Amino acid sequence: MARYTGPKTKIARKFGEAIFGDDKAFEKRNYPPGQHGANKRRGKKSEYAIQLMEKQKAKYTYGILEKQFRNMFKKATAAKGITGEVLLQLCESRLDNVVFRLGLSPSRSGARQLVSHRHITVNGEIVNIPSYQLKAGDVVAVREKSKSLDAIQNSLSNSNNVYEWMTWNSETKQGTYVSIPARVQIPENINEQFIVELYSK
Repeated sequence: MARYTGPKTKIARKFGEAIFGDDKAFEKRNYPPGQHGANKRRGKKSEYAIQLMEKQKAKYTYGILEKQFRNMFKKATAAKGITGEVLLQLCESRLDNVVFRLGLSPSRSGARQLVSHRHITVNGEIVNIPSYQLKAGDVVAVREKSKSLDAIQNSLSNSNNVYEWMTWNSETKQGTYVSIPARVQIPENINEQFIVELYSK
């Protein structure tokens, strides 16, 4: 399996922010990993290093592999609008990301598992492809048989995030992806311009 399964705190420390959500271990040691820890003198990063770091951060945040991410960039380049903004919108439109945003799972990796284990439906049909691209107006719901799952119940009871571009009905356990979010609405701390510059070389 090509997906990263190693220690998440180490990756979060590398980027200097808790990209995988709340992390007590990161709060204790929020400096880059390595033998000399916080005392290591770190040289100035090159322009390329900064751009690469931003791309890696986006990939780890959304749980996307390099080939998928490059294909999404090509798609964003061909689409109308600002390439970097469209790229992030494509990431946000992924089914696993929307399941995470709706509060059905506390993490994107957990949301990916819910999708691949056939617990999620889109417009009434079971979809088990985490990278499935949603369109405005699509209805994402928990499959009838899966509504009593403890993992989903616990996640929903602890979730209090509200996003302007989607609605959620807690009684029917279904949400609507109302519209594609504008860049200002996407809360992720990613400088998409660096990613565009890196791929445009």
